[in-house]
Amino acid sequence: MKLNSMQDLLVAELQDLLSAERQIAQTFPKVLSAVSHAPLRQQLESHLQETREQEQRLERCFKQLGVTPQPARSHGMVGLISTWMEVQSAESHEDIKDAAIISCLQHIEHYEIAGYGCARAFAEELRQSEVAGLLAQTLQEEERFDRQLTDLAKTLINRDAAVHSR
Repeated sequence: MKLNSMQDLLVAELQDLLSAERQIAQTFPKVLSAVSHAPLRQQLESHLQETREQEQRLERCFKQLGVTPQPARSHGMVGLISTWMEVQSAESHEDIKDAAIISCLQHIEHYEIAGYGCARAFAEELRQSEVAGLLAQTLQEEERFDRQLTDLAKTLINRDAAVHSR
């Protein structure tokens, strides 16, 4: 990887994000099968569809920049997904496991929020307004999903998990 310009930095960030989105899309079906609360499952199903749309948006960013996407493995996402895999295989009550899954998902969302925020800022600095707009749209979706997870945790899942912790 070369980082000799803001353009290089933007492309590197986009490559990491594309890899991350693909890893998430591959992992989410496994997450869905581990979830016990129906409202959480519904949120995840909806976000999985958004993830596929976000991947397409990233491909449009590459096209707009005239760059062929060559995503390397997102090492940050690899670590976050392996943390989720440890949670999935842990012995615990299903309510506690769902609370842990939300925690893992929010770590993933915050990684994506940071990446999309940086990439959008780089695109704006480079006056790549179409790319910046596409990234801003995805950033809003990631922030919304993070808020939805927080609300679900506060209003249902953490309460259910707490019952099994006493």
